[in-house]
Amino acid sequence: MASSSGSSSSSYDMPWVEKYRPSKVADIVGNEEAVSRLQVIARDGNMPNFILSGPPGTGKTTSILALAHELLGPNYKDGVLELNASDERGIDVVRNKIKMFAQKKVTLPPGRHKVVILDEADSMTTGAQQALRRTMEIYSNTTRFALACNTSSKIIEPIQSRCAIVRFSRLTDQEILGRLMVVLQAEKVPYVPEGLEAIIFTADGDMRQALNNLQATYSGFRFVNQDNVFKVCDQPHPLHVKNMVRNVLEGKFDDACAALKQLHDMGYSPTDIITTLFRIIKNYDMAEYLKLEFMKETGFAHMRICDGVGSYLQLCGLLAKLSIVRETAKAP
Repeated sequence: MASSSGSSSSSYDMPWVEKYRPSKVADIVGNEEAVSRLQVIARDGNMPNFILSGPPGTGKTTSILALAHELLGPNYKDGVLELNASDERGIDVVRNKIKMFAQKKVTLPPGRHKVVILDEADSMTTGAQQALRRTMEIYSNTTRFALACNTSSKIIEPIQSRCAIVRFSRLTDQEILGRLMVVLQAEKVPYVPEGLEAIIFTADGDMRQALNNLQATYSGFRFVNQDNVFKVCDQPHPLHVKNMVRNVLEGKFDDACAALKQLHDMGYSPTDIITTLFRIIKNYDMAEYLKLEFMKETGFAHMRICDGVGSYLQLCGLLAKLSIVRETAKAP
């Protein structure tokens, strides 16, 4: 028994996100168009400067690292400089560290360049980005830049014009499920299909979140089912929210408010509640015009909450609006 527990503890010392991170561009899940462009670069060499933009957990950093590994092979250690938001990245670093790296002589195969990877580049100050412009041009013969960011609009225009932009989008549920199955079989995790459904729901197109939630559920409960996932992920349970919507549709406003109060008292933030509410309404089986009105009102409430008015009152006001919409729809 002791030996089996020892082996299992060593297997989850390493986060699964890192353990199962693809090392080849071809193994990256989803975003086929973007990945195929990167595969051509990996095959032919001559990498341009580029910006990878898209939501978190869609494979931007993994793509750049895999591409750099494939391009440089054994020279990866000498030929790559990686800086992310946790590193110091002010003007001085751009002027000194990046410039020094760009000037460094490294023997590489023909058609290959040194690579500077700037992860989370949208958090770089404008000054640092301005300082980067000239460096990108002067050392273009030997060094190429790869920037990863969530919103490409936060990168200044001059840098955008010097780079090819590759856009990543959220992964589909099917793509996430495929990867989860690989991990489940490799780690021999006991699960029920509802548990996987819950993990995919909480991940919302973010592969990193899906794997982290899976590992956290397995570490905490040793079994992946719906209840365990929602205990770990700490998101409002979709069934609670679904009952709330059903109560509104059935005209039981007090019951809907009681369900909302319960969620609010559990300590969930209004943003979490309204995000889950939106996703439930989107997939709820109701008349089309009602669904559109419900989504419109939810959108307005979300805007107010994002502006900082995240009180219980706002959420109750939303339920009242939804009830009025339902009554108006019934009137004719």
